Amino acid sequence: MAHHDALTDLPNRLLFHERLNELLARVRRQGESLAVHCIDLDHFKSVNDTLGHPIGDELLKAVAQRLGQCLRDTDTVARLGGDEFAIVQFPLATPDDAGKLATTLIEVVSKPYEVRGHDFVVGASIGIALAPGDDTADVLLRNADMALYRAKAEGRGAAHFFEPEMDRRIQARRMLELDLRKAFANGEFELFYQPLVNLHTNAVTGFEALLRWRHPERGMIAPAQFIPLAEEIGLIVPLGEWVLRKACTEAMRWPGELKVGVNLSSAQFRSRSVVQAVLTALAYSRLPANRLELEITETVLLGETEANLATLHQLRKSACASGWMTLARAIRA
Repeated sequence: MAHHDALTDLPNRLLFHERLNELLARVRRQGESLAVHCIDLDHFKSVNDTLGHPIGDELLKAVAQRLGQCLRDTDTVARLGGDEFAIVQFPLATPDDAGKLATTLIEVVSKPYEVRGHDFVVGASIGIALAPGDDTADVLLRNADMALYRAKAEGRGAAHFFEPEMDRRIQARRMLELDLRKAFANGEFELFYQPLVNLHTNAVTGFEALLRWRHPERGMIAPAQFIPLAEEIGLIVPLGEWVLRKACTEAMRWPGELKVGVNLSSAQFRSRSVVQAVLTALAYSRLPANRLELEITETVLLGETEANLATLHQLRKSACASGWMTLARAIRA
């Protein structure tokens, strides 16, 4: 019980780790090779959410059986937890053999399932790391996991070998994430303003707020580098609220009726706090609502239409209740 998964009866993470270490010692001693495959099921969460955990458990059992049918007696398959499995392929003649096994595994796992009267299909993504080349079981598993992350990022139902460049990219991303969290607390973000010009009159009608990060050591970091990361780690919502307040406050010092445009990311627009963030920024700055333009991408409107329309209607309703009829008309349009 201490070494096997209770659901699938496969070796668990502990036993898999022990066997991998034993085989790695043999690899080093006899000059043989092996491959570690980290396998993650695609769309498993939707099966659990829609059909329930009992169906999900039966699916995991079926997947375990299918994986075992693809292996030799010398190979080992384990369930590491959740919908994640791992295989050590030993002995390995060539790296191509690892690629061929991964292709077979994806094909077998992706065939239709029938569980308790429910028919559905799930897929698999695989990351592969080879030995010799990685010193310990921990390093080998970590590298296979990084390759799995790359496979899922490039498209589900794919297999990818670990490459040293992946480790460098992940380390760089980790450093960027740490710096990004500190940057918000240290006030390293700035707003620049791009003029908006009426082409008929050649007059400046307003400015679009552009977020920039001035890193104390690396200088200016392009938004394309840090905005997706800020969305991924959940920092985009407080950062977006700061942009709204800052832009509205600075626009209040502009002459006439110059407008300020603020981009809302898709993650920020989907957050429950976006309406309150807009109203708070306007109230805090006392900027007339008709001088604020919220800009969203087309993909926001195309995805999750009902939720997006509900947010737009809530903005409109709040604008009307606050007496900001110009904002309400803009939303209606």
